Amino acid sequence: MEMKPTLNLSLRPALIMTPRLQQALKLLQVPTLELQQILKQEIMQNPLLEEVDELTESEDLAKEDSPDEAANQEAENPIEEDPIDWSEYMQDGSFDRAYIPQSETNVEFLEKIPVTRTTLAESLLEQLHYLNLPPEPMKLAEFLVGSLDDSGWLATPLEEVAQGTGQSPEDCEKVLLVIQALEPVGVGARNLRECLLIQLEARGDKDTLPWRLIHDQFDNLVNRRFPEIARQLKCSVEDVQAAADEIATLNPRPGLQVSSEDPKYVMPDLLVERVDDDYVVLLNDRHLPRLRISSAYESVLREKKKSDSTAGENKTREYIQGKLNSARWLIQTIEQRRRTMIKVMNCIIREQREFFEKGIAFLRPLTLQQVARQIDMHESTVSRVCSGKYVQTPRGVFELKFFFSSGLETEDGEDVSARTAKNIIKTLIDEENKKEPMSDQRIAQLLHERGLRIARRTVAKYREQLNVLPARFRRRVA
Repeated sequence: MEMKPTLNLSLRPALIMTPRLQQALKLLQVPTLELQQILKQEIMQNPLLEEVDELTESEDLAKEDSPDEAANQEAENPIEEDPIDWSEYMQDGSFDRAYIPQSETNVEFLEKIPVTRTTLAESLLEQLHYLNLPPEPMKLAEFLVGSLDDSGWLATPLEEVAQGTGQSPEDCEKVLLVIQALEPVGVGARNLRECLLIQLEARGDKDTLPWRLIHDQFDNLVNRRFPEIARQLKCSVEDVQAAADEIATLNPRPGLQVSSEDPKYVMPDLLVERVDDDYVVLLNDRHLPRLRISSAYESVLREKKKSDSTAGENKTREYIQGKLNSARWLIQTIEQRRRTMIKVMNCIIREQREFFEKGIAFLRPLTLQQVARQIDMHESTVSRVCSGKYVQTPRGVFELKFFFSSGLETEDGEDVSARTAKNIIKTLIDEENKKEPMSDQRIAQLLHERGLRIARRTVAKYREQLNVLPARFRRRVA
């Protein structure tokens, strides 16, 4: 049988996402702040789109009023009296003094100045320049500062620094000690142990019990072997516990005090307000530009349709017609996005009514498929609506995905949300006896007593998600 390559033409149906459908899905998924930038870019690219502001709306409403009604309103409203009491100015003889209304005297106009944050490297280099080091040590110090990570630790081994700069390891060690003496205290350390020792020495606590715990018993301290530490250092277990509490006040990442990022504020995309016994969903789109189609281009398009057009005018009309269709599609897509988001949030409120009434302990298990089935939409559409969006409720600001979680079966046959189980586990750990902390098996038994069927490994998984240490690391001796 001879085999050779051939070309064949065949027809088969296939689903292809059109550019407009891709744009609709993108606008549905992006949060409000990103959508604001997209709409501003569309306004710049499409001349048929224009932003509607309050001034334009008021002018349009004023045009709708008839001139007779405006004249009657002017006739009914007499001329208001002058609010300025000129007698005060005449008594003082201050005829050339500018009049400032009382409402403006207490207003302070502050100029908005952009705030710049100083990085860790900039802060350390500024301190180094005050030390007046010789050129060679200064060059080596600048290299070491550039080798620090965001936490303030030395990311490059000192041997590699010596090879890269051509300096001896002893000189690198001396310059590193200079950097370790800078602020914030603890920068330039090569590991956690050295970082903590630098901070204690800066406090003047060298050779104290906390310093000896880190210097001589660091491995036992990390594993919280307090009885073994007490036996070797010949002190009581209570003293070791107090020293460990003092060590816990030190900062393991001192560089973050300077190089930490600005806080990221959340802009809620939806607002839920309680009105009487009902919850009303509002879309937080006041920052979005309100779009409409420019009437000037529509009139141009109508005039060109009525008259005979040349080839150049046909191209112009086609261009305007294409931009007009694109503008109409964008406005329809924004409106459809608005209706879809409100519909999904209303469904969440219906399903999680007890959460809004009583709190997180009454959060029910909910899936995207359940919501999609109720609002007659695809599950992927609900997922795009909930992706990266937040809602402001009377109980706080939550991500939309917060309301979706798996369920755990109870002995009564009902389902409990996994978030509710996490909240119960956190409450049990917060209220436990710190000298005898509960194990994961004991927590699972307590949950069984409450009628919640949950395995020990599931408790361990939820505990790790809550960033809670195991029982042996939570134990305290005093």
